[in-house]
Amino acid sequence: MIPVTKAYLPNNEKYKAYVDRIYESGWLTNNGVLLRELEQRLQEHLGVKNLILVANGSLALQLAYKALELKGEVITTPFSFVATTSTLAWEGLKPVFADIDPQSFNLNSANIEPLITQHTSAIVPVHVFGNPCEVEAIKTIADKHDLKVIYDAAHAFDVSYKGQSVLNYGDISTLSFHATKLFHTIEGGAVVTNDDALAKKIRLLINFGISGPDSIGCIGTNAKMNEFEAAMGLCVLDEIETIKQRRAEIWQNYAQKLRGLVTFQHWSTHSQNNGAYAPVLFESEEKLLEVEAKLKESDIIPRRYFYPSLDTLDYLQVSQESSVSREIASRILCLPTYSDLLEEEQNMVITMI
Repeated sequence: MIPVTKAYLPNNEKYKAYVDRIYESGWLTNNGVLLRELEQRLQEHLGVKNLILVANGSLALQLAYKALELKGEVITTPFSFVATTSTLAWEGLKPVFADIDPQSFNLNSANIEPLITQHTSAIVPVHVFGNPCEVEAIKTIADKHDLKVIYDAAHAFDVSYKGQSVLNYGDISTLSFHATKLFHTIEGGAVVTNDDALAKKIRLLINFGISGPDSIGCIGTNAKMNEFEAAMGLCVLDEIETIKQRRAEIWQNYAQKLRGLVTFQHWSTHSQNNGAYAPVLFESEEKLLEVEAKLKESDIIPRRYFYPSLDTLDYLQVSQESSVSREIASRILCLPTYSDLLEEEQNMVITMI
């Protein structure tokens, strides 16, 4: 089978060497040595000030909402993985969908301001497939209306924008380090912020609000990453340049050989594609379903990322339709991409399409 993606597994002897350190220390979780080492290395690698490792990407978003004390309505995108929206609803916040740009697939900043009400507390855009949002325009709107900005950057590991990490924009950016991501820690995620006070607050939130051996400073939860996950992260980070290079080759092969047959996402001119995903648009949903069925007949499993458009979810009771998001969601398919995808396997996918 050729899946849409596959977790990168480092050399098992290398991973075992990190695990041996865990056994020697007896420290399995709760801000262990390997976790602190990984946080420091990621901060340096990504060029960010404060990076707090957490148990998964969904908790990273929920911690951001809690830390910024959001209330009421939050303007976000309908074109994303469901976690972007479900975490808002889970925290008692109301998602208000601003439709997307048909070329970048990101939230269209021109659609934000008409949706702002006295109940709006924040904007939660997504760097879709790692493609940077219109960060300057979003900042201008947020500053004008005194709104917080939280970027769901789950796909944007190692993405730069105008010479610096895209994670440096907004009040907070969140990352997912799920097993299928470009960089992973089996499960995991991170909260990134330039605000030292906010970082300190988030570190309290991830450990039940415990501020000392005998003191609890605030309400909190258990969002800690453990040492075995940190060990995997250290192994993968050691090999991240090789992983990125291989994914870049795969993306370039798709782009070259499928040009004219499908439409590709328009990437920001101030950034470079990190190869995290390989999304393509077909001329119609009918054509997409035909191609998807043929691929599956040969045990090739693409995915309809992102489908359905989140403004169609019944439990949200959305009053305003996001027509562009619905149209893009009906025609988009993510093709197989992972570092050990063989060239002949990829060419088989391309030939079948």
